[in-house]
Amino acid sequence: MNRAYCIVGGGISGLVAAYRIRLAVGDDATITVFDPADRLGGILRTERLGGQPIDIGAEAFVVRRPEMPALLAELGLTGRQISTTGVRPTIYSQGRIHPLPPDTVNGIPTSAASVTGLVDAATIAEMTAEPRRRLQWQPGADPAVGAVVADRFGEQVVARSVDPMLSGVYAGSAATIGIRSAAPTVAAALDAGATSLTDAARRALPTSSRGPVFGAIEGGYEVLLGELVRRSRLLWVQTAIEHIAADGAGWVLRDDEGSHRRADAVVVAVPAPRLGGLIGDVAPRAAAAAARIPVASAAVLAMALPGGTPLPPRSGVLVASGERLHTKAITLSTRKWGARGDAELLRMSFGRFGDDLAHVTSDAQLQSWAVTDLETVFGIRADPVDVLVHRWLDAMPQYGPGHGEVAAEFRAGLPPGLAIAGNYIDGIGVPACAAGADRAAAAVVAATARR
Repeated sequence: MNRAYCIVGGGISGLVAAYRIRLAVGDDATITVFDPADRLGGILRTERLGGQPIDIGAEAFVVRRPEMPALLAELGLTGRQISTTGVRPTIYSQGRIHPLPPDTVNGIPTSAASVTGLVDAATIAEMTAEPRRRLQWQPGADPAVGAVVADRFGEQVVARSVDPMLSGVYAGSAATIGIRSAAPTVAAALDAGATSLTDAARRALPTSSRGPVFGAIEGGYEVLLGELVRRSRLLWVQTAIEHIAADGAGWVLRDDEGSHRRADAVVVAVPAPRLGGLIGDVAPRAAAAAARIPVASAAVLAMALPGGTPLPPRSGVLVASGERLHTKAITLSTRKWGARGDAELLRMSFGRFGDDLAHVTSDAQLQSWAVTDLETVFGIRADPVDVLVHRWLDAMPQYGPGHGEVAAEFRAGLPPGLAIAGNYIDGIGVPACAAGADRAAAAVVAATARR
């Protein structure tokens, strides 16, 4: 029987799901991906800047998680995996650049010594005394990570160490992200009986820090996306699906032109704000869970500077809270990944949870801010030879306190044959999206096999 599998959303989650379905069912199925964008890939987007490829959405993956190295090996792309050059990132705080504190867990320090120079003497004293203070912790709790760190280490550690990390990952802050999402190993150590936050952070450090933390793909993520599309043998329909309804044992999808398409199973891989209108009738519990996830928007400005521009030998700069800069992070791409052309490439990120900067600020204004911020941070007057701007609107979910309960609501509220995948369930990074897509594909294949 020729089954019809439909995937709503052509980002990395949707494309990995399509690939996994194809592997599971073979040639005897039609796999259709619906996405109205100008290209597949969602927040993975490779552009050309100064004659070189550059990723202007997600740019890297954590290599200590197994999903991406395994997927690249499976696709014959291991040789395209690249590592960072080994140069370190920095933090811009109090009007100057500081080394990124060593031995932290997503910005949570393991000792007062690690943040010496970044915070004041009173904060150092508070951190030094922290292991002797009585810790009140409820196993299973998921407070905002900022509340925990501020209580044990002080507000300066939140603003100057934790916030810069979380702003880069989530476009949020320590006040908007739960500790089980921001630092799950720290939360697990607290559950297991750690006697202080210092003790928990030390227990949570990786047992080995050897080897690179981040990897990327030579030629950009478009290399991976192209191979997933090729192997999936999918049909891409460049339209948006607006509603999903039950149809006997299967489903009917209505697109934005009023056409209807039937499917035996569906994987929905669109941003959380779109879920309600799509699945509200067939999975109201999951749709309600989606409505509980706030989202942020961000704009990425990528810039090519003339070769020889005196940028520091660092991978980039994370910006502490409260600084008089517009950017929240600067990635010195050619320093981080190695030079592959004459120009110096860099990326600057703008926009945090709670603001509308990415929606309303013009490209010209973003470029003006970028030039000013580069002069403030590095003391150089940038003279770009090429500039790109891309906006990621409502694309950054906030993993707030209790997010695990929201994820459980998603799964409990889905009928057989309908699965959900995306960066708002089990992790915002590419490896987590790939893992979630694997689960979604397995669920819909299993559901159709039972019919």
